[in-house]
Amino acid sequence: MHGFANPRKFLGLARRLTPILLVIGVVVSLGAVLWGLLMVPPDRLMGETVRIIFIHVPSAWLGMAGWMTIAGSSLAFLVWRHPLAALAARAAAIPGLVFTALCLATGSIWGRPTWGTWWVWDGRLTSMLILLFLYLAYIALSQAVDREGASARLPAIFGLVGAVNIPIINRSVVWWNSLHQPPSTTLSGSSIDGVFLWPMLIALLGFTCLFAACTLMNMRALLAEAQAEARLRRRALEAEPAE
Repeated sequence: MHGFANPRKFLGLARRLTPILLVIGVVVSLGAVLWGLLMVPPDRLMGETVRIIFIHVPSAWLGMAGWMTIAGSSLAFLVWRHPLAALAARAAAIPGLVFTALCLATGSIWGRPTWGTWWVWDGRLTSMLILLFLYLAYIALSQAVDREGASARLPAIFGLVGAVNIPIINRSVVWWNSLHQPPSTTLSGSSIDGVFLWPMLIALLGFTCLFAACTLMNMRALLAEAQAEARLRRRALEAEPAE
């Protein structure tokens, strides 16, 4: 990983990977969602509303994965002082926020015909809403630190502390009596029929490529901004008259 600490090496790799991931993400995501919407039969119990899982479930996973990216990058910054780690955490925040918001929106759309209401203060829904607020707070904190020139350790510590919410989201339907259905897919297997499972997993793959492409684009933009500021600062110093 330290081999890519050099911004030039990272930018060279990111320039090649970004369009590839973006194209794969768009094609695979669109294909999987169309497969789920047009070709998959209605569920025996949920009927047509089952089709929401092809967007809702991958969005939920990537909302949590986005924060784990922030936490992992924050750890790398605090422990190893990796130069690009803080940028990686900031870059993952906005895609993570978008997928978390999409998860909550599609969950509400699914909940209206299933539970008879758009929202309940269920353990899974509440902890996911907290994740949305954590993203907003992290983005605001990172921007404030960047604007004021404060230590980047502050958002890094916040990113690590916020990771406590991820296992709470994951286990909420087990720990509390919940309207939300229990986990359907675990390390030991899946209770979802293959006709629904495969397009859902392919949608997850496509959404993950989109997440990675957006994160790389954000990192490139942040790095370009930092380099531009460094050049302006250097030119300002060079332009100062000698005493």
